Amino acid sequence: MENELNDVARRYGIRFVGPNCLGIINTEISLNTTVMTIERQPGMLGFASQSGTYVTQSLPALRKRGVRFSKAISLGNEANINMVDAMEYLGEDEQTKAIILYIEGIRDGKRFVEVARKITPRKPIVAQYVGGSVSGARAGLSHTGAMAGPDFLYDGIFKQAGIIRVHSVEDLYMNGWALATQPPLKGNRVGIMTNSGGPSTTISYVCDSVGLHVPRFSDNLQKDIRKHIEPHASAANPVDLTFDVGIEKLAVTLPEIMMKSGEIDAMVLHGAMMTGYMREIYPHLKEMAGNISLEEFLKFSLPIVQEAFEMPRKYNMPYLISSLFDEEDCYTQGYMDHNFPVFRFPEKAALALGCLYRYKQIKERAPRKDALVPKINKAAEEIIRQALENKQAALDEYDAKQLLACYGVPVTKEALAANVQEALKAVRKIGYPVALKACSWKIMHKSGKGLIALNVENEIQLKKEFKNIQKNAGGKIPVLVQEMLKGSREFLAGMTRFAGFGPGVVFGLGGVFTEVFKDTTLRLAPVTDADTKEMFAEIRAAKLLDKYRGMPKVKLNRLSQIIQVLGNIALLHPEIAEIDLNPIIINGAEPVVADALIVLESKP
Repeated sequence: MENELNDVARRYGIRFVGPNCLGIINTEISLNTTVMTIERQPGMLGFASQSGTYVTQSLPALRKRGVRFSKAISLGNEANINMVDAMEYLGEDEQTKAIILYIEGIRDGKRFVEVARKITPRKPIVAQYVGGSVSGARAGLSHTGAMAGPDFLYDGIFKQAGIIRVHSVEDLYMNGWALATQPPLKGNRVGIMTNSGGPSTTISYVCDSVGLHVPRFSDNLQKDIRKHIEPHASAANPVDLTFDVGIEKLAVTLPEIMMKSGEIDAMVLHGAMMTGYMREIYPHLKEMAGNISLEEFLKFSLPIVQEAFEMPRKYNMPYLISSLFDEEDCYTQGYMDHNFPVFRFPEKAALALGCLYRYKQIKERAPRKDALVPKINKAAEEIIRQALENKQAALDEYDAKQLLACYGVPVTKEALAANVQEALKAVRKIGYPVALKACSWKIMHKSGKGLIALNVENEIQLKKEFKNIQKNAGGKIPVLVQEMLKGSREFLAGMTRFAGFGPGVVFGLGGVFTEVFKDTTLRLAPVTDADTKEMFAEIRAAKLLDKYRGMPKVKLNRLSQIIQVLGNIALLHPEIAEIDLNPIIINGAEPVVADALIVLESKP
């Protein structure tokens, strides 16, 4: 039936969402085909969702949070219009100021990245990915293939495309709403205004964790603030009134002093409240107040200070609100009516501000230049052809490195030896110390099997280890005689393929800690200089790439070349399924591939 739908649509030039969806919302023209009601006031947040519930059943909750869609699209089965089509449409829609995506799987990964890259330099995209990828997890034969599951893949492509990833639906809506409604963040300095110490500490802590800075205010600014606060209150930043319920100074006077000072780029306000607070204390004070009704009690509330909602727009900086009171509070409702995001907990406001800072970094990325993929190297092509003729599932380490060297990848000096005499001849050219390794495509992983001997320093040791390796291998297989590199820093690079996405290139911490720390990042091929620069910064072990404990800074241009070449090899040679370079040893400052595995595509 779905195929019949598509046949009819193609015949008459019709596009449609679904089937198995809950419709679309277009607030610009008051169009709502869902089963729930929407506010008449148009919004600025565009949404494409692979869940109908998040487009429809969420509407009452979003209404209470002040979040309003520009357009919202429930995609369903994506028989005709898919996630990429919807994202592209929202990217071109003038009403939509920010885009949010709820993703369970993407079918056309290459196009997804291409379209998102065009949108994110001018409009933010926030996405939640929750698994169920069509590409699925594949059990790779290499370390790279084994590590690179769908979540790892999506994390990499989001970074590559400039998409901000969140891990909850609440953050998807609220962070997207903050990006849609607030002006761009110009710096990372945050001013915090609260009526309580706990929230101020929480906001400060989270700001620090997302790269924002909560600066101590200058003496002059603190003097200006001191004029309006009690002696026990803090003026340094955060500005914490503590036991002072003066709403005008909390929501207008002090925020304005801070914003016009030039010492902050954004502001978080916590604690502006009135009627919500009065409702909560009414049961405790009812008797004291003469058992008056709640309505009468609320009349004791101070008049709403309208300037609290109007003043922040004068300074053109992000202004996020944290309040423990919902829309029943007059200030919560007032801020929401004026398109200021109101977060239920302090850390959520700080995390949203972190999203604005992340988008600032995305916009400041250098314009992407297309990667130049070289021509196929004939010698490399011949290595693969011979292996396929021999019905090999992989290249042996020697051939793998020969193939890499064809494309300019630095590899260890080495030679194949069928017997001890050939090994001794190889050592005369390479020089002691050397490493000995069993070399056969049938042995893809040699560690812990007695098939490797390191730091072989003389002829006696070489003869002994050579015999041990062949004995442990169960036959007279060739042994690779390889130079021993000096270097205590080890990284890895690799390539694996994903259905619908093509080859993904991995970089990270290598050596014996690969599986322990899983400190890796990924980009789709082809990989550019800008991509590798970001990859280097993303791993937790990034400091090892710089000067470290007497070791020189790694030649990152050489390391970048290795990573980019892996992507190019994947594009030039579709017969290759996986590549695993581990370790890449930093010899002085030079990266050199010490071990390599290239797995070939299996034919059905």
